[in-house]
Amino acid sequence: MMKKIIAALLITGSLVSCTKEFSELNTSKDGAKYTTPETLLGPAVHDVLKRNLNRCLRLTHELMQVHVTLSDGDEIHRYVIRPQESDYMWNNWYIQLTNIKDIYKGGDVINSNAFMGISLVLDAWVSSLLTDVYGDVPYFDANKGRELILQPRFDRQKDIYEDLFKKLEEANELFKTATLNNDEAKLDPIYAGDLVKWRKFGNSLYLRLLLRVSGTGELNATSKILDIVETRKSNYPIFTSNNDSAILKFQTTAPYLSEFAEYRPIDFQINNSLGEFFINNLNDWGDPRREKWASKKENAFVGIQSGYPVGQVPAPQSQYLAVLMDEPLLGNIINYPELQFILAECAVKGYITGDAKTYYESGVTAALSMWGYTVPTGYLTETTAQWYENDNADQKLHHIMLQKYYTLFFTDFQSWIEYRRTGFPVLPRGTGLQNDGIMPTRLKYPVNVQRVNRENYSIAVANMGGDDLKTKVWWNK
Repeated sequence: MMKKIIAALLITGSLVSCTKEFSELNTSKDGAKYTTPETLLGPAVHDVLKRNLNRCLRLTHELMQVHVTLSDGDEIHRYVIRPQESDYMWNNWYIQLTNIKDIYKGGDVINSNAFMGISLVLDAWVSSLLTDVYGDVPYFDANKGRELILQPRFDRQKDIYEDLFKKLEEANELFKTATLNNDEAKLDPIYAGDLVKWRKFGNSLYLRLLLRVSGTGELNATSKILDIVETRKSNYPIFTSNNDSAILKFQTTAPYLSEFAEYRPIDFQINNSLGEFFINNLNDWGDPRREKWASKKENAFVGIQSGYPVGQVPAPQSQYLAVLMDEPLLGNIINYPELQFILAECAVKGYITGDAKTYYESGVTAALSMWGYTVPTGYLTETTAQWYENDNADQKLHHIMLQKYYTLFFTDFQSWIEYRRTGFPVLPRGTGLQNDGIMPTRLKYPVNVQRVNRENYSIAVANMGGDDLKTKVWWNK
């Protein structure tokens, strides 16, 4: 019976006590009433990043044509996502949200503005992933099993985003007076205790999320973007260089190993080849990042078609390089180049007064620099990567989003989320596409959620207008 209860709580996002016996099981034998926040930080962030990479390889890069499977039975590139795919991230994001929220509780107990601020930023990051991937999800009542809330209601995405913005505002204020001691700082795997950079992380994430919902015309998103970037920019520091980027840089020894560190080559690189779309743009630009991302086939970088028909598996071509299995930069959460492309889009749309070309070219330069390269001669003046001032807004947005697509290499679900938001970059359409040829607009709710939280699930489905791969989330409607 206890195993069934625990399983149900995992599924519904309420991984905590539910009976007297279970409560006693969760009671510390040494008398501690909370876990010290610094000991939760590294394991929580690391776990989320590892699992994000797992599904980025499995789902995001297949959907977005970064690579294409060489297995005819794996149909994600044909827009077929089976219901069981939904469980993995749902369960694990909610588990780590419990730990992230406990960082806040522990910080509150010891009067640490630093850990409360860090918790709020991480909460906004993981919670935004949940709602962006699934839509309406348990939020306000989630992770409250200790309060005997075992079947949390689902909250509307608009309400979730409104609260995420409140959390990021609170974090920005907390960081103004926050400090960490040396022992606490050593356990920070991202910034080694640099709270100025944590504050920049929170505000840069804020801009990502504000832009995501800006098309709805709600929550005063566009006004807040202007407030952060220009009107009160001194109150909202954001990334100013690659060194500010929120990246847990994976190591070759424990504890911070990449998800792929112990993969077999067949699981990481041999069962797929890089997509034509992904490779062809890099070839057109003479992009030096190819050297770190892709192998050569007969002395050339060559991709394969995505969405190929059943029974027509292409011959293998360029594949991921094995060195990526330990690549430190794959621990990316949000980086400075992405921020520059966010600002470029905001400038194109008139949300801010800055020059879109300047932001765009800064983003390109930083994206290449992050991988250890300088911009090749002619890259921004003689290839299709150059900025055309006379282009219309859609053409400019396509340029921005295409470069952003490469900046989001191995970054959780971001390129797919951004494609759903903007329709860019324009991806070629294989003749074997299913789902009526429509890019999935969300993942379905996990099957077990339907069983153990049926009433709240049904209400959520009615509010969203369905539970399928074509149902659009609030900010996408």
